[in-house]
Amino acid sequence: MGIQGNVSLMLMDIDPADCNYDRLKKIEKQIRAGASLTSHLLGYARKGRYEVKPLDANQLVEDTSDAFGRTRKEITIHRELAENLFPIKADEGQIEQVLWNLCANASDAMPGGGDLIFKTMNTTHKDMESTLYFPKPGEYVLLTVTDTGAGMDKETVERIFEPFFTTKEMGHGTGLGLASVYGIIKGHGGYVDVESKKGHGTTFRIYLPASKKETLKSVRTERSTKGSGTVLLVDDEKVILEVGQELLETMGYRVLVATDGKEAIEVYRKNRDAIDLVVLDMVMPNMGGGDAYDRMKEINSDIRALLSSGFSIDGEATEILERGCDGFIQKPFTIKALSEKIGEILNKK
Repeated sequence: MGIQGNVSLMLMDIDPADCNYDRLKKIEKQIRAGASLTSHLLGYARKGRYEVKPLDANQLVEDTSDAFGRTRKEITIHRELAENLFPIKADEGQIEQVLWNLCANASDAMPGGGDLIFKTMNTTHKDMESTLYFPKPGEYVLLTVTDTGAGMDKETVERIFEPFFTTKEMGHGTGLGLASVYGIIKGHGGYVDVESKKGHGTTFRIYLPASKKETLKSVRTERSTKGSGTVLLVDDEKVILEVGQELLETMGYRVLVATDGKEAIEVYRKNRDAIDLVVLDMVMPNMGGGDAYDRMKEINSDIRALLSSGFSIDGEATEILERGCDGFIQKPFTIKALSEKIGEILNKK
């Protein structure tokens, strides 16, 4: 983040006509790409920071598939969720990331639409003995995600979890989405495999260890707190803007969006009296979150802002918080965590 901050400062001080301006923009672009790769690699290498607790897998599937379904209306969502499902021992944000990556994979496989089926069931290691791995004894939750897309040939299936392997055109994807799925599930002591046939769709099977502890009661009602007011959501990732807007509106907020720091400043300048909070991604094209926050603070010294980043709170995030920013939330975050953070900030002033 120190490199990103210094490049942003240099871009602010240099004339766009200068021969070095384009070079700096290219460096900035590579920093953003590296940040994205780092996030996925941490998942693949199982080095992410997990907050493991008993979770309701059915609830996670319902929430994620509902949100995804609202962004891809041409895809029909089906759910066959087991009653009395064992709780799973997992990090909520990481499992949501797994589900989103599988949804994104299915979306790519069905550009013209199709069916996406989620199933859950209780199982044990004995039911897994016919698989390729050697599971630890115990109870598991099996989650299957099936699409009716183009399917994959045998060679692709054999490499699908390899980092950097992708069937997309150059420049359209890193090849780390499914690799991070593999890493996250392995990091939870679980197992994942895939079954596919060209022209017949794809099924991913995920086994996660069951927890002997009960999940927190009233999870469904506690996941988000209803609010009111206007939120400016700033992020350069289209899917985050689409889903974030839908979720925030569900929470009761009016939502404005911007795709980078410069656009955020213009939206804020025009709507400063109406905007109650800015949710601001730190690493974006044209202008990062830190610089955008400083510019918006010049427009309104009482601005309330929540930083969002895949990086930790250390480094540049801490510096921005010391300059008056109201809070920080690390990606990937849960719906409940976002709701609580927003509520804390809006209620303290």
